[in-house]
Amino acid sequence: MRNPNSETRNPQEARNPKGDMCSLCAGSNFRFWISFGFLALMFVVPRNMLAADIAPPTGLVVKDRPNDAANGLIVTWSLSPDDDPTAQPKRVTQYEISRQADGGEWSAIAKVPAGNTLIEDTNCEPGKKYRYRVVALGPDAAASAPVETAEAFQPVMQWVDTRRLWFGAIVAFICGAVIVCTELAKHGAATYVRPIAALTALDEAVGRATEMGRPMLFVPGIVDLDQIETIAGLTVLSRVAKTAAEYDAVLEVPTSRTLVMTAAQECVEAACLEAGRPESFNPDRIYYVTDEQFGYVAYVCGWTTREKPAACFYLGKFFAESLLLSEVGNSVGAIQIAGTAEASQLPFFVAACDYTLLGEELFAASAYLSREPQQLGTLKGQDAGKVLAAVLLLGGCLLATWAAFQPQSVGAEAYHYFREVVLNKGGA
Repeated sequence: MRNPNSETRNPQEARNPKGDMCSLCAGSNFRFWISFGFLALMFVVPRNMLAADIAPPTGLVVKDRPNDAANGLIVTWSLSPDDDPTAQPKRVTQYEISRQADGGEWSAIAKVPAGNTLIEDTNCEPGKKYRYRVVALGPDAAASAPVETAEAFQPVMQWVDTRRLWFGAIVAFICGAVIVCTELAKHGAATYVRPIAALTALDEAVGRATEMGRPMLFVPGIVDLDQIETIAGLTVLSRVAKTAAEYDAVLEVPTSRTLVMTAAQECVEAACLEAGRPESFNPDRIYYVTDEQFGYVAYVCGWTTREKPAACFYLGKFFAESLLLSEVGNSVGAIQIAGTAEASQLPFFVAACDYTLLGEELFAASAYLSREPQQLGTLKGQDAGKVLAAVLLLGGCLLATWAAFQPQSVGAEAYHYFREVVLNKGGA
């Protein structure tokens, strides 16, 4: 008999007892695909949507960079509407600027923080045309749509740098002073140059050596002819050699450079010819010793100790050997005249020598001794430049003091103009 409590089954289900298992598998596959789609929505779709949600910057403008040699352009744009510094979290963190040269590939040239609307591209090449593109970037690699320039721009060379106009005016003033002073000297105008004791004593030193019958020593520094101090020393050598030829005194010139030796021989020979005593020129007295600094000094000190010169001249560029040379010369009782532009060596010369040319006095020696109009004009023109520099220095100090005590006054504005424009501290 059939149990009345037993449930009635579908004949089809009776023939497929695994139907329940298949339904379970189908449900599992459905839940898997639902989960996969949900994860895709979380990790893929939001990023693309966020990138699309960032509004691009607007108003991209490119203009030529002023006061350059066709190597710069200025790129400006308006901020993205989503560039809000008060928003948390920030939608825009920075802007990426890319550049295309002559229709080539785009390449990123700069990234600036959010809130900036300008860059100066100073790596352009003259003759090339450039297009620019700006993209707003956000967190998680989000990016806005790019905004590009519609046309290419070519940088233009500026023939006049307006930031240097004051500098040009100062240079023109100094050059004009040199030209005017030179022309006045050529036409016989009196040009006063203050007496320099060391140069006035040159004839005295040569005369002393002549009276004592002892030689003289001239050291034109220890560097080559590429240093202006060496050339200035050779100028003084020419005057000493001329006086020595007139007095028939012996002049010894050991050198530490071969080119200096050759130049010294030419100077002494020309001086002897000018003095009317060409036979007094002895090239064996002007010779090369060694390039090694203290080897040269050892030779000169040894010669000084043996020969005991009556006068020693040290005019040129010197370093640590200055004290050694001057102390040995002082020990033999020679009258010593020194000169150098090396500030660190001047104290030693001042302490051990009778006369010392301080700094620029060495460079003024040529004009002082020769009295040639060109050299005198140059000297007086440089003095005019020094006066102008002193006036600017004093005026700047006064304006800075005024601005410090009254920051909102006219003096503060004048000081800012003087510093940023006249002195060009605002940049170049």
